[in-house]
Amino acid sequence: MKQFVLGCVLWAGITGAAWAEIKIGQTAGRTGAVAASVGEATQGAKLYFDAVNARGGIGGQPIQLVSLDDKFDPKLAAENAKQLIDQGVVALFLNRGTPHTQAIMPLLDQYKVPLVGPSTGAMVLHNPVHPWLFNVRATYRREAERLIAHLSLIGVDRIAIVQVDDSFGSDAVVGALKGLSSVNKQPLAHEKYDRAKPDFAPIMPKITAADPQAVLFIGSGQAIVDGMKALRATGSRAQMVTLSNNASSGFIKDLGDLAHGVVVSQVFPYERSIASPLVKEAIELAKAAKVDLTPSMLEGYVSAKVLVEGLRRASPQPTRDKLRKALETFNRYDLGGIEVSYGANDHSGLDYADLSIVGPDGRFRR
Repeated sequence: MKQFVLGCVLWAGITGAAWAEIKIGQTAGRTGAVAASVGEATQGAKLYFDAVNARGGIGGQPIQLVSLDDKFDPKLAAENAKQLIDQGVVALFLNRGTPHTQAIMPLLDQYKVPLVGPSTGAMVLHNPVHPWLFNVRATYRREAERLIAHLSLIGVDRIAIVQVDDSFGSDAVVGALKGLSSVNKQPLAHEKYDRAKPDFAPIMPKITAADPQAVLFIGSGQAIVDGMKALRATGSRAQMVTLSNNASSGFIKDLGDLAHGVVVSQVFPYERSIASPLVKEAIELAKAAKVDLTPSMLEGYVSAKVLVEGLRRASPQPTRDKLRKALETFNRYDLGGIEVSYGANDHSGLDYADLSIVGPDGRFRR
């Protein structure tokens, strides 16, 4: 009888290990101002997770993404992160927003849990290096500087800036001002708006009165849509540009006819470039799922690839600490034409930055 019980326990342990799920936690604004891009990024991550699970998961363990809606509220983001940590997630993943990530960061130290692929390019997440935070995408400063350099190259030097008045806006504008400084320029006008209650009525007449050739909008989702519509309502025909956090099909849809000609920076390769092994792979999975690949989906997809490779290296039975150590072994790991490296003193990930423009068909073009 004792032998039978022991056999049952051993069998339960074997099958339990084989079928136990690897829980990954996500808190992001699934509703609210950034819902469109969050939805697409999450969809991209699931494309890769589903493909991995179809091949047996990580050592027989399927990956389960547990997503909570923080409504783009930093306080709720921290509460959700704590709830996910208490549920035993191996890592936090693909959250959205700079203030939101800052609200989560103390929990990473306290509970020794990695955060992989935060969907924000704030410099504060890169320097100083946080031992439990692993960036994937380039910084906002890199994007903004690249945008300004491009505008200057094509003869656009009268540039106005409209930014959200929070840590994200303050961070990204540093890159824009650096880019302007490099060509001995200052912003023609520089206005800020409240993140919680954006009001562009008093701002846009000031911008238009300065007669800019281009306006750089630094902010997220619906607020930028509203700001761009408010600018056009004043009669301004200035070139409108913004950062990659707005690189979603939902953003284009919300802008409607005004989307044509908007320039958006990008931090991943062109989502329709089959010459890129990474993109070709993602396109094939997207087609099988009957969806069109977008820049936001590609961000989620790449972040998922980084996390999965970390989990593989942390196997068998990945833990939070094993995952952190495994990620720091990345040395020019090839994601499919682009490489990512981490080390104890470098958690920056990629440094890729490019530009796109919305074409008349409502799709991003490079």
